[in-house]
Amino acid sequence: MVETQIPHGGNLEEARRLFPDAPGPWVDLSTGINPIAYPMPALPASSFERLPTPDAHADLEAAAAEAYGATDAAGVVAAPGTQILISLLPHLRPRSKVSVLGPTYAEHARAWRGAGHEVVDIVSPDDDHETDVLVVVNPNNPDGRVLQPRTLVDLAARLHQRGGWLVVDEAFADFDSGETIVPSLPTGAIVLRSFGKTYGLAGIRLGFAIAQPDIAGLVRAALGPWVVAGPTIEVGRKALRDRQWRVAAAEARANDADRLDRLLQQAVGTISLGTTLYRLIENPAAANLFTHLGRRGIWTRRFRENPNRLRFGLPGSAEAWARLETALAEFASEVERAAPSQREEGIA
Repeated sequence: MVETQIPHGGNLEEARRLFPDAPGPWVDLSTGINPIAYPMPALPASSFERLPTPDAHADLEAAAAEAYGATDAAGVVAAPGTQILISLLPHLRPRSKVSVLGPTYAEHARAWRGAGHEVVDIVSPDDDHETDVLVVVNPNNPDGRVLQPRTLVDLAARLHQRGGWLVVDEAFADFDSGETIVPSLPTGAIVLRSFGKTYGLAGIRLGFAIAQPDIAGLVRAALGPWVVAGPTIEVGRKALRDRQWRVAAAEARANDADRLDRLLQQAVGTISLGTTLYRLIENPAAANLFTHLGRRGIWTRRFRENPNRLRFGLPGSAEAWARLETALAEFASEVERAAPSQREEGIA
């Protein structure tokens, strides 16, 4: 039976239900979205009033090819977010054996299972299982695990020999670009890139599939015409060509991630994992820390299947940083005052 709904970050309605007495406004650290958004450009009225033109759509894909290092814009397909691409790809193949390298973003396995494929969860890329499709999130969500490009190229070659695909979700690769395989894209590989996470504009819904032109053509045909809204095209092609902003944002968010790591280590004594846009702790105190922060209006991403994990996005303002720092210091002080037996597990 396929799960009908998978919990995700960003659900402040759930936060308010769990912690109705928490002070506002909420500090939402439950997603991996850049908290400092790209400045929205002025949009022409025509982008709202008319259907997007083929030339504008093609220019958006050309801008993405430039930004991601793709050698052929014909292999870049724009879509209204990567989630729709995750849901679409399983319908472009006959029933296959699919391996998902995990634990990872759960929507991948859900989409392939829901389309009738045989899905195997694996913990190492060497667990071949004679698979037809291998899905890898790189860097991985939520722990930031990375497979080097050479490894992925070899995996793609092995799969291609049997007519298979390597699907690489690079949703968090923009600020960790050394891990991308787009510039050396092997045959049979499909790379997914997210616009909204990097640019802090998740609401405009924009993502890309990057593949060899034959596979890209299948994706493009399945999506159909006018799939990306006119205002999204205008914002996307301007932002993707703004390399100066992207470089500065990558440096600033890396500094933020380092700052968050220091705060978390001081609070729970744990070295963080993750990527530039989110940090993950694995600690027996995680569940209690989730509750402690929630009662103070700070929403983080918990994992019901692994209560020792807690994921933090980056604060986006001086006020948000101050509230988090105060709450973490309070937690550390309470743990320090606790009896030794309590200290091992953390406190509420």
